[in-house]
Amino acid sequence: MITQLSKTWVGDFLSLLYPNLCAACGNKLFRSEKTICLLCNHFLPKTNFHLIENNLVHKLFWGRVKINFATSFYYFNKGSRVQNLLHQLKYKGYKDVGQTVGRLFSTSLRESPYLQDLNIIIPVPLHPRKQKKRGYNQCDSLAEGLSDGLEIPWSNKILQRKVFNPTQTKRRRYERWENVSGIFEVEDRGALQNKHVLLVDDLITTGSTMEACIEAVQKVESVKVSVASMACALNI
Repeated sequence: MITQLSKTWVGDFLSLLYPNLCAACGNKLFRSEKTICLLCNHFLPKTNFHLIENNLVHKLFWGRVKINFATSFYYFNKGSRVQNLLHQLKYKGYKDVGQTVGRLFSTSLRESPYLQDLNIIIPVPLHPRKQKKRGYNQCDSLAEGLSDGLEIPWSNKILQRKVFNPTQTKRRRYERWENVSGIFEVEDRGALQNKHVLLVDDLITTGSTMEACIEAVQKVESVKVSVASMACALNI
């Protein structure tokens, strides 16, 4: 019979061979840490936009679409630890990054006076062809973490991406808007009617993809839309 002490020894030995590393800085995690080390969790650049009504992310959508509120958890800079987190989540398949950040983010969102009546969380969808190639949608795990922390249901079935379009990388703002305009569609309008919807993305830069999602959701009668992202670029 394996004792708890034996399990601990085995775990410690395996951690020497295959150490758990912080997804942000790459340093070894202590036993009490998970996914992100305590140091990174403390020093990663948080925006605190959840407490500011007219913050930079919210202003990004002014004159484009009407939303209730918008926020992001981290500031994004190239070469930063936040970029490391996004890279691990989006391209390396580390879904626990999204789940962990989502739960951390939910603690802030609980404090926001603008998000007290949320009903459902919806991640920005990938086209089925792209999701099949990648194997997952990175926004799903972020939505899952937020759902756990906020105790609000999430769904990746209601909003669908109907058009397969080229990547947004290196496109200018107007080109990005043209690239995503009209590509999303709500499958079940009844599920969103009279609801406050939180749309979730990993990174907001120009806001074009999120704008297209908002436009699709706002075709539903009496719906209220807010926006949250794991990070936002500084050039917004």
